[in-house]
Amino acid sequence: MATEVAAHITGTVWEIRVGAGEQVSEGQVLVVLESMKMEMPVESPAAGKVAQLAVSQGQAVEEGEVLLTLE
Repeated sequence: MATEVAAHITGTVWEIRVGAGEQVSEGQVLVVLESMKMEMPVESPAAGKVAQLAVSQGQAVEEGEVLLTLE
């Protein structure tokens, strides 16, 4: 079952801390978003494997936009 991890704020992808195929644990920081000079970590909602990255560093994202998919 795939889990989509979405942006919780509108901002810019500041840092991507995982790669496709990487195992992650629940609560692990996957992506860091930057908004209004604040860095906001996006944590994994569950343990799993990164199936696909949907964004790249420096990309602008809207709230609710999918950042990556876990399986």
